[in-house]
Parts: sequence; structure tokens; C-alpha cells
Amino acid sequence: MDYLVSEILGRVKGMRTVEGLTPNDVAERLGIPVEDYLRYENGEEDFSVTFLSSLAAIYGIDLMELMSGEKPKLSYYSLVRSGKGLPFKRMSGFTYHHLAPVFKDKEMEPFLCVSEYKEDNETKEMEFATHDGHEMDYVLSGKLCFRLQHKEGDETIVNEFILSEGDTIYYDSSNPHGMISVGGEDCIFLAVLHVKEEG
Repeated sequence: MDYLVSEILGRVKGMRTVEGLTPNDVAERLGIPVEDYLRYENGEEDFSVTFLSSLAAIYGIDLMELMSGEKPKLSYYSLVRSGKGLPFKRMSGFTYHHLAPVFKDKEMEPFLCVSEYKEDNETKEMEFATHDGHEMDYVLSGKLCFRLQHKEGDETIVNEFILSEGDTIYYDSSNPHGMISVGGEDCIFLAVLHVKEEG
């Protein structure tokens, strides 16, 4: 397990304990089964940045406190040079660099993302995530297969788009959505999340 991820797991459990919440309490607020939450908390299931954003909103803290253990301090501007930013790698083949890790009270969470291409990307089942708020993804290089689900009556509709360099998608991220690199190469994209605060 990546060292940074193991530290994040400690903070995820630590925040729940400090707040006096049970795993069932947190799972209920996240809208997921408690068994799923425990797999995340125990490091048995890969979690996404959107999962961490939702947790941070529940605890009333900045996402960076969960990711880095430090509270952001800047309020005027934050400059991140090329190739820098706070790195975070998921087991599922996504690497993120947070582009404003030290700016406090952010209204958006900006990430430079790399979706690693693997041969089975074109055929494997896509993972979906949800979080309150909106998200914008802008492709810098490569191709990204993006899927977005929504309900029309009793029917579940899945829209699929192939995004190429320069393409942008903006969406209500409370709908299940997933993405994966296709076309034989990694996809690099900018993701900007706006997660609604609890309460």
C-alpha cells in the first residue's frame, strides 16, 4: 500500500473516532452500506478523491486535512509550479496532484489527474462514484471514456462520451459517473470539483 494512502486511512478512522461516530453513522451519512464503508476504512477497497471530499464535508474540515494531515493556511493565493502539487495515487490506476493544497476555505478542489491506460481498460467494468455538487473535467492529452448515469422514471440511462484533447464535460456529480483512459495511452486531465458542504 502506498505510504500516503496508509496515512490517509489512519486519519479517516481517527476523524470518525474523534467525532464519536460509529461506522454505521458515517456510512448512513455517505449513503452507502456500512460493510462498504468498513472496507474503505480498513484499506480493503480503493477510495476516490470524491469519497474523501464527502468525508471531509461530513467532518467540516478541508479535504487537505484528510489527505496531508495539515490544515491549509493561505487565503490570498496559492501558486503550484508545473509538476508539483500534492500527489495522491489510488490503487485503481488513477494518480492525482492537488493544485491548491495550502489554500484554505476552498470553494473548489482542483486536481491534475492521470488515468493510467491498461489493455483491459476497453473491456473491464467501469467503477462509478457520486458526490454532492458539480465537477468539470478538461482533457489535456489522451482519450477518456466518460459515463454518466441518470434516472428517467424507472429507467436508468447511461450516457457515454469519448473525450479527446481540449474536450470539457461539466456535470452534476450527484449522478453516478465513471471514467477510464482508452485509445492505447494514459489520459491526463484537469478535474475541478465543487462539493457541497454538509448542513
